[in-house]
Amino acid sequence: MRCPLCHFGSCLFFFRDNEREYFQCPACSLVFVPSEYHLSAADEKVRYDLHHNDPEDRGYRDFLLQLFLPVRQCLRAGDRGLEFGSGPVPVMASMFRDEGFDIKTFDPFYADNPNVLCGQYDFITASEVVEHLRNPHDELDLLHRLLKPGGILGIMTGMLEGSEEFGAWVYKNDKTHICFFSSPTFIWIAGKWGAEIVYSFGNVVILRKAG
Repeated sequence: MRCPLCHFGSCLFFFRDNEREYFQCPACSLVFVPSEYHLSAADEKVRYDLHHNDPEDRGYRDFLLQLFLPVRQCLRAGDRGLEFGSGPVPVMASMFRDEGFDIKTFDPFYADNPNVLCGQYDFITASEVVEHLRNPHDELDLLHRLLKPGGILGIMTGMLEGSEEFGAWVYKNDKTHICFFSSPTFIWIAGKWGAEIVYSFGNVVILRKAG
């Protein structure tokens, strides 16, 4: 079983529930669901269409503040950004625009604008995105390339704490969640890129590209 993040070729069985199997990579610590359990793109979109990310919902905005505030503290006036995986309503982007930042959006289902993946950005946010990636090796490397030297990548995702809690972890039960990251995984990613982890708390990690 090959790791979709680091391409290590001998990943280990990790867990099985009534729906899927999970494997873990001993090289980068990613836990992932094999491709035979992935939903079709059409079924995946049906699940996303059920999300109601209302920009007027104070609870949802408070949830996004977990990522927004530490990223905001890393920025300077005039910085340009990208919200990657913006969903049907790009609330995170609107929060940065309210602060005066120029920010583009990309989402393969709702904002499929490949031209925005040709520029370079001072900061990129990915809120509740990386757990859905079918090819995290290429997709995360793309985000790294899109950053200017010294740029910021802010990620929010359910963080895997330990194997003993995995069976009871509700986060794994969403069939669109196929990659599960942990602190060791992000340390591996930072090492691969030569990046610096400038913030790590709860479900949020922020990496700075070498510059």
